[in-house]
Amino acid sequence: MRIISGKYRSLVLSEFKGEDIRPTADRVKESLFNIIAASVPSARALDLFCGSGGLGIECISRGAEFVHFNDISADSIKVLNKNLSRIKEHNYKVTNQNFSDCLLSLDNKFDIIFLDPPYRLEAGREALEIIARRNLLKEDGIAVLERDRAFTGEIEGLTLCDERKYGKTYLSFFEVT
Repeated sequence: MRIISGKYRSLVLSEFKGEDIRPTADRVKESLFNIIAASVPSARALDLFCGSGGLGIECISRGAEFVHFNDISADSIKVLNKNLSRIKEHNYKVTNQNFSDCLLSLDNKFDIIFLDPPYRLEAGREALEIIARRNLLKEDGIAVLERDRAFTGEIEGLTLCDERKYGKTYLSFFEVT
């Protein structure tokens, strides 16, 4: 796993192994950032299920103003902190919480919210519902849900504005209604 573009281009990130670990593939990440490229510079981003931090660090590399990293796994946070120690910026915050506790504790709105929960859970839908209910996404912001199937149904307060498939991975893009 590597940083694709920006200040830290080609930086290889530390990862950890496990049956439930599936970092966003470089080609999916590259496509994702091509789609949201104009939104990243000066953005405030939330990487809610951050794992080793690849999406949030990519944002920092591309000029994001601030990134909030969160993961429930202490092992993920250890790897994330190792990766963050390799960059010079300190425009980030790290929390080690359940996703709902994290969302309920936030006071700020974000330009970009990344949701990459374990595929076996429906945590992405629940997270989107909390984001909409708490108004955590800016009016012109984008929330991106990564999962192994197309998104179905509706989220009150958010609109599914785009969806892309890359192999077995779906990226669903939401904006404020």
